[in-house]
Amino acid sequence: MAVDTWPPLPLDAWRDTYAALHMWTQVVGKLALGLSPLTNHYWNTALQVTPRGLATLPLTTGHRSVTATFDFIAHQLVFESSDGRNATVSLEAQPVAEFYRLVMAALARLDIRARIWTRPVEVANPMRFEADTVPRAYDAAAAQTFWQVLVQIKRVLEVFRSRFVGKTSPVHFWWGSFDLAHTRFSGRPAPVHPGGIPNLSDTATREAYSHECISVGWWPGGGLSPIQEPAFYAYAYPEPPGCPDAVIRPAGAGYDLRMHEWILPYEAVRRAPDPDAALLEFAQSTYEAAADLGGWERTSLER
Repeated sequence: MAVDTWPPLPLDAWRDTYAALHMWTQVVGKLALGLSPLTNHYWNTALQVTPRGLATLPLTTGHRSVTATFDFIAHQLVFESSDGRNATVSLEAQPVAEFYRLVMAALARLDIRARIWTRPVEVANPMRFEADTVPRAYDAAAAQTFWQVLVQIKRVLEVFRSRFVGKTSPVHFWWGSFDLAHTRFSGRPAPVHPGGIPNLSDTATREAYSHECISVGWWPGGGLSPIQEPAFYAYAYPEPPGCPDAVIRPAGAGYDLRMHEWILPYEAVRRAPDPDAALLEFAQSTYEAAADLGGWERTSLER
């Protein structure tokens, strides 16, 4: 499989496939809500970047363990159970309703009872999975490229994560907002989040932002965001005064007043002489700016 290490992924070239994958990953991601115990900030529900795609953490059904993996090499959703059984669903052009039906049928073949809330989250005008009969595209090459981008970003952000000895999240994929993210925590409680994220329970948002944090991540652009290209982002909650005027790196990064986030276009990273260094510079400089402005005890939190 010959691909650029940091391949291009213009939003317009795969927007329809992106929309399909967003809904399909929500179908699968929601399984973790019922088949795993809640861990802080809903980390139990995030998907993990693997050598073949995106996977749930091991889920529990009775005395068995089960995982669900979006395999972007074989282009299948693969369910694997600790009793040796497995089931698959083809990743191909199909409505969300059909994908949802096939997922439920695959689980039934494995004798897994699972119920999910079928209303999508963090999207405009959500339609329940079973009622979404609109034809959906699936460009296998684009889906594979998307996954390859995630592989590279996770690889670099794991280096950034290793520099911190305080509480940190894994580098994991959120199927609601469709982004890869890593979060650091100061150890102090945060003010109650105001909520208001479209079609997301304020209870979930307040659990996610229960403690002071600084996040860095990447998403393909579009969706509820005004950014219409793939980009890296960073932000702090609560946001300390002074973030819009902070000096961050590399060149091409800046503060977006609409998003209240620092933004660095993906193209600026992939075209940099050293993309790894450019991403690490963005992650480190935004963290330092937010941590200093927020009065974090950096000497006790950093390696």
